[in-house]
Amino acid sequence: MTDPVTAAQSTRSMQAEHLRRQRLERLLRRLPARGEQAMRWLLQPGRIWLRGILGCALIVGGVLGFLPILGLWMLPLGIILLAEDVPLLRRFSARMLEWIERRHPNWMAPLPPEQG
Repeated sequence: MTDPVTAAQSTRSMQAEHLRRQRLERLLRRLPARGEQAMRWLLQPGRIWLRGILGCALIVGGVLGFLPILGLWMLPLGIILLAEDVPLLRRFSARMLEWIERRHPNWMAPLPPEQG
């Protein structure tokens, strides 16, 4: 028998992960084609080492955002990449995506249909 409290926590955890994935998907669709393609390639299951190295490099670059070329934009991207493999960061990335959705709803909105 499963504990009802554990089952409820598991259900909430699965719902939170599903919501995080939905938000990430909507954000990916807003990227330019090459950026979306690169992120989808990186997020594939077999790319764990590359995600780890690139995620850490982006976080360091984001912290050093005051230097030319580097920028604060690198920090959330690095966190998103690392969150795929580090459960502790998934909650943080979920909060970050929720914050983006609240503060910049147009970033998460579906693209307008193409005219033509």
